[in-house]
Amino acid sequence: MKLEIGKKAPSFKAKLQDGSEVSSNGLKGNKYVLYFYPKDDTPTCTKQACNIRDNYSQFQDSNIHIYGVSPDGEKSHLKFKTKYDLPFQLIMDEDQALCEKFGVWGEKKNFGRTYMGVKRTTFVIDENGKIADIITKVKADNHTEQIFESL
Repeated sequence: MKLEIGKKAPSFKAKLQDGSEVSSNGLKGNKYVLYFYPKDDTPTCTKQACNIRDNYSQFQDSNIHIYGVSPDGEKSHLKFKTKYDLPFQLIMDEDQALCEKFGVWGEKKNFGRTYMGVKRTTFVIDENGKIADIITKVKADNHTEQIFESL
């Protein structure tokens, strides 16, 4: 199923880096952002996370919940969150189930090598659970601006 702007976002239930859970049902009535990224503590992923961190007050002022999603586990997420003082939650998607639901798990190519991985993508979800925007051409060092342009 191809996800489209204006359509209902897939429902989900997932674990956060601290072991607690978040779900689309629990987020009903709230705007939220799911940004999918390949790996904790890599250069581009760190740049993206830090851009969001540095502008986090804008999300708070607009009452927007933000979640980073990657296939990394609890230990990696906790280390990444602590090292860069990230004020938002990270979702563990070790079995890539959430990535699959949102259509961001797929074949990638890098330096002539083909492999499966996360296609860096951000979904902005409105209060009604509908997709307000899908950002596929993510600018890691200016991602907050991209997100707010879509709002």
